Amino acid sequence: MKIEKITKLKDNKYKLKIDGVDIITYDDVILNYNILYKKDIDDFLYNTIIKETSYYDIYNKALKYALKRVRSLKEMREYLDKEGLEDSSVGKILAKLVDLNIVNDLMYVRSYINDKVLLSNDGINKIRKHLIDSDIDIAIIDEEISKIDSNIIKEKLNKLVLKKINSNHKYSNKDLIQRIINDCINLGYDKEDILDIINNNLKDDYELLIKEYNKQYNKLSKKYSGVELEYKLKQKLYSKGFNYEDIKKEDLD
Repeated sequence: MKIEKITKLKDNKYKLKIDGVDIITYDDVILNYNILYKKDIDDFLYNTIIKETSYYDIYNKALKYALKRVRSLKEMREYLDKEGLEDSSVGKILAKLVDLNIVNDLMYVRSYINDKVLLSNDGINKIRKHLIDSDIDIAIIDEEISKIDSNIIKEKLNKLVLKKINSNHKYSNKDLIQRIINDCINLGYDKEDILDIINNNLKDDYELLIKEYNKQYNKLSKKYSGVELEYKLKQKLYSKGFNYEDIKKEDLD
């Protein structure tokens, strides 16, 4: 097969004209196989050029992907697996990216923790779970998480809980407490810390009880009266999480 023309392009690429067919390849391929000094190539070298060009296409895509933000080794492996490369080629690209310090699990952990602590409501437990799911060495995870300022985490949790308490206009304390606990645990906070803040800030829900009583009375009194109305009202208020003793104190007649 005859190499008719070799043209240097920008971005470290070359255009080869082989038997009338144009092939855009990379300078690494040209240098690795000494193409500049060849006039003719056999089928084996031609197929090698095609295969190596495909490899560098994917390598450069992976490089751009890795440079958009810090990536974990697992994240890069999953990205490359989707490209349909052989395992040996995946390993080769990963090794090169690691060697260049473009992919680095320690850097990924530090970047991820910094972003989540400063830019999200995530607590320690959620951050740790994500890193474990990312196949990061547990020793690296524990070491970097131990450096997190606990005061920042406590302040974030405090703001979350207070916001939920202050914006509550319809839930009894019992229901509100359970909702806050569930929401904050899902965000990665410890139940004991959540309860401490709740207990220090949650006010009596007597006013909300009166409001709900009036609301339910207006609805139920259209259908019930007397003892039956009293029973239905207490039942409804209790089902909404209000304290039984507070309900009993109400004059429902």
